Amino acid sequence: MRLRPYKSCDSEVIAKWVQDETVFTKWGGLLLGQFPIDAQCINDTYTLKNGLCDEPDNFYPWVAIDDDNRVVGQFIMRYMHGDMRIIRFGWVVVDDTTRGSGYGKQMLSAGIKYAFEILGAEKITLGVYVGNDLAYNCYKAVGFKDTEILEREPWNQIEMAITRDEYYKNK
Repeated sequence: MRLRPYKSCDSEVIAKWVQDETVFTKWGGLLLGQFPIDAQCINDTYTLKNGLCDEPDNFYPWVAIDDDNRVVGQFIMRYMHGDMRIIRFGWVVVDDTTRGSGYGKQMLSAGIKYAFEILGAEKITLGVYVGNDLAYNCYKAVGFKDTEILEREPWNQIEMAITRDEYYKNK
C-alpha cells in the first residue's frame, strides 16, 4: 500500500463510501448536510492549489492506493493551530468492500510513518465517536492511546494520540 495526495478524480469513489457508510449515517443522522458527502463538495473541499490548500490550518488530504492502483481509503492530515509539531488525522474512511483486509491499519500506519519521519511531527491526534468500535480498535492497533473523552452533542468523542517517542519505541 502507498499514499498519495488527493486528486479530483478520487471524489466519486470517496463520495460513494461516505454515502454508503452505515456508521457515519448512524452517527451523523440529520447532521449529514454539514459534511462533504457528495463528489462536488468533496472535490471543492479537498482540491489542492499549488500543492497547498487555501485552509489556514494546513489541510492535506491523502488517499491510500492498493497494489492494483485502486483507491482503498482516504484521510486528512492537518497541522493544529499553526503548530507544525502536532498533526491531526481526520475524516478517515476505508472502502467498505475492503473491510477486514487490513487496509485501514496499513493506511494509518503509512500516514503515521509519513507524519513522524517526513514531516517531523512530535505528536499525532485524532478523535473517534464513542461506540464506533471498529474505528476505535483500528486506531488502538496502530498505536493510538486514549487521552480524554469529550462530551459533545449529539455524541461523545474519544480523543486519541500517539507521540514520536511511542512510535519509535514500538517500531
